[in-house]
Order: sequence, then structure tokens, then C-alpha cells
Amino acid sequence: MARASAEAVANPPETRGRPPWTLQRRLIVTIVSIVSMILVFVAITMSAILGQVLEGRLNSQLDATTQQTASRIQPMLFTGQSAAEILTQMPSQPGLLLAVETPVGGASAAVMDADGVVVSLNDEQIDELVEGLRGDGPLVIDIEGLDTYRVKGVPVGQSVVLVGLSRSDVTATMGQMLITIGLLTAGGLILLAAATAWTIRAGLAPLRSVADTAERVATLPLDQGEVRITERVPSEQSDPRTEIGRVGASLNVLLDHVDDSLTARQQNEERMRRFVADASHELRTPLASIRGYSELSLRALTHPQPADPSWATETTMQSLDRIQAQSLRMTALVEDLLLLARLDEGQELVNGSVDLTRLALEAVGDARPAGPDHTWHVDVPDEPVSITGDAARLHQVVANLLANARTHTPAGTTVTLSVESDEKGATLRVHDDGPGVDPSLRDELFERFARADRSRARQTGGTGLGLSIVRAIVDAHHGRIHVDSRPGDTTFEVTLPAQPPRTEGDGPRAEDSTQ
Repeated sequence: MARASAEAVANPPETRGRPPWTLQRRLIVTIVSIVSMILVFVAITMSAILGQVLEGRLNSQLDATTQQTASRIQPMLFTGQSAAEILTQMPSQPGLLLAVETPVGGASAAVMDADGVVVSLNDEQIDELVEGLRGDGPLVIDIEGLDTYRVKGVPVGQSVVLVGLSRSDVTATMGQMLITIGLLTAGGLILLAAATAWTIRAGLAPLRSVADTAERVATLPLDQGEVRITERVPSEQSDPRTEIGRVGASLNVLLDHVDDSLTARQQNEERMRRFVADASHELRTPLASIRGYSELSLRALTHPQPADPSWATETTMQSLDRIQAQSLRMTALVEDLLLLARLDEGQELVNGSVDLTRLALEAVGDARPAGPDHTWHVDVPDEPVSITGDAARLHQVVANLLANARTHTPAGTTVTLSVESDEKGATLRVHDDGPGVDPSLRDELFERFARADRSRARQTGGTGLGLSIVRAIVDAHHGRIHVDSRPGDTTFEVTLPAQPPRTEGDGPRAEDSTQ
């Protein structure tokens, strides 16, 4: 199922219809579109302003040309000359349009082309000129076959003179400007699209690296074997100082957390498997003994020895003694497991006043017969050190620490139990000058099912529950346990508050239960 999901992420099924746009494409299209709109708006604005400037200059030039032309041709109007004849007598001015209407010669019009040749207008073109003058709007006349002119009329005596200038320079300038702006805009947009694509692609590189890393992690077999996640986003793509780099850095933190969690879970599973094997061995041996001694008792009772009538009774009594011993051995193991489970649930504590000084003296007194080959010392103050706690469980803490020191140190080791107090609470220390704690086991010393001796020998190996019970009881009293170990100097330090805070999961206090 997990592999199928990973393949689905790496190779998503084809969707119907148009494929979705990628983020890179959307960003490029959006940026280029906005810049294009801005450039077009700027081009239109500049064209309008330039057109107004050119038209203004043309108007000024037309005003000056009209005044000069009217004063120059005034004598010619009384002779009845046509517009073409008048233009031929004037200085060459390409693009000049002249139309006159005199009482003697009637109406006529002519223009001077770009080569300085005077061309007379026919009747249709004159009609277009007259019709354009009658319309509303600016005095701009488009004469078919010639050009577009800006014209202005002025009366000269009884005649009317109409002067016009070609707009070819204005249109040519505007056309060149529009072509230039269009080419520059197109080139700029192409350059902008290329630069934007490169910038966005480089900027989104961390996201692609994150996606690639996630796809590689999704294909890892995490359901079997040794579980390790070694895939990480490269450091150059996970700079937390950038917004996108924070995504890669966050993914690396997540992968580190998942990897540590999987490693811890695998270690717990290995401890559990080891504990199951150890517990199975611990339980199988007494069960085999119980079965064997039971069969021996039944055989002695069903097949008594005629020569010795008391043999069956003695054999049965010995078998029952061994059965009881093995039963007690199994009961101790099961009770340890039940104690841990109840402590996890906040049960099993009956708080009352506990004299740690007396508790230490009793615990060392009990340890001496169990470890006669060790040297035992106790260091307690003259005044009693009392705290609030569960006396039985605290006695179990001290007994387990002393038993741990006895079990894992050689003969002749000196073990010292000391008690100190301050305004906050009390401190218990168990010190020995043995070889110290194995460094490979120090990090998991208080974990359940952890054992310094991997053998299953009952005398040394144990089940790995002693120190875990110690930590569970200390935690239930809201205390703290710490170990400092080096060859020849190992100290287990337990700090207990004078009055642990009352929580909902705590058991009843001894003084409460007596009321």
C-alpha cells in the first residue's frame, strides 16, 4: 500500500482536459502581461503627447505661413491669377497648399509636391476641400491622391485665401516612433520573459529539490529491515534566511525528527523482542521446573516405594518447595511488569510522611547479607530527613539501586548510600568505586528491558526492569534521577521534592486514608 502511494505521487495519473499551468508558467505570463500593459500604456501616452507637440508646431508654422502668403499674394489676386500660377511665382515650399477665390478668376487650388512641382487640383479635389471645410472638428483635409493637409483660411480684400501645410512629416515621425516603440517593446518583452524565466526557475529550485527529496523518501522501504532516512534537501537549497529555503530547512527538520523517531521505535522494538526472549526464558525455566516437580510428586504418590514408606512424603515435600520457589520467581517478574503499568497510569502511590534517614539505614542493613563480599557504608545526617511520599516505593528505589551496585560491581567494591536535605527537598546518592557504566548503555540505562549484561543468567542478566522501575517511581514522586559514571567513580543521584504537587492521578495520601 505504501509503495503504491509513493508510485502515485511520483507518477500521477493523467487528468482529463487541459493540463494545469505550472507556477513558473503562471508567474512568467502574469509578469510579462503586466509589463506589456504598462509599456503599451506608456507608448500610447508618449505618442499622444508627441502628436500634440508636432501638431502644435505644425499649427504655429501654418499661422506664420498663412500670414506671409496672404501678404505676398495680395497684389496677385487683383489680376485674376489662379492658385497654380501664384504658387509658381512663390519661393519653393514643398507640401504647401493654396486655394483662392476671387471675384475675377473664381475658385482654384493647387499644391506643391515634395519635388517642388506645382499640381493643380481638379474639380473633384476642390469639392473635397470645400466639403472638408464644412465639417466639424479640426481643419484637417484629406485630399484623395495627394496627402492630408492642415489648412487655415484668411480673407484678403474681397477674396478668400486658404493656405494648408502637408501633415506628411507629422505622420512620418509618428510612424517611425511607433515602429521604434513596437520593436523596443517586443525586444524588451522577450528579454524580460527570458530573464523572468531564469530568475523564477532559479528561485523555485529549492521547491523542486524539496519535491525530489520527498519523492525519494516516499520510495524508501520503511516497513521492513533497518529503517533509516538519509535523504535530505541539499544545504544550498535549504537556507532558512530565504522564504523558499525555509521550506527545505523545515523538511530537513521533519526528516530528522522522523528518522530519530523511527530509530527510537526500532530500538524499542529490539528491546521488546529481547525482553520477550528473556522473559520467555525466565518463565520457561520455572515452568519446566514446576512441571517436572509436579510429575515427580504425582509419580511418588502413585508409585510409592514399599521398602521406604516415607519416600513419597519426602519427595512430595521437596517438590512442593521447589514449585513454590519457582512460583515466587515468576510472581516477582509479573509484579514488576504490573508495577510499571500501574505507575504509568498514575496509580500505586500512597503518600505519607517518609523518614529517608531510617529508610537508608534499613536498606543498607538489608543489603549487607545479600552482598557480604562488598563493603557497605551509610552517610546520613543526625536529624531525620522527612519528605512526603510512598514509603514502600521509595524503599524499593533504594533497594534496586543498591542491588544494581551489588550485581554489576566485583567483590571488594565499596558502596556508599548518603542522604542530604535542603529547603526544596532531599537527595539520595548511591556511590560505588566499581568499573562504571558501559558508555554504550549510558543513554538507555533507565529504559525498560535495558541490561548491562546481555546474558540470560539469572544472577547477572536479570530482566532489565530494576532501573526502569526506579525512574518510574521517582517520576511519580515528581523527582529527578541522574547518573554520573566513570571508572572508579559512579554515582546515582535521586532528588525528591519535600512536598510533591498533588495531581489528579495521584493515589490517596496516608493521612487522608486514615480519616
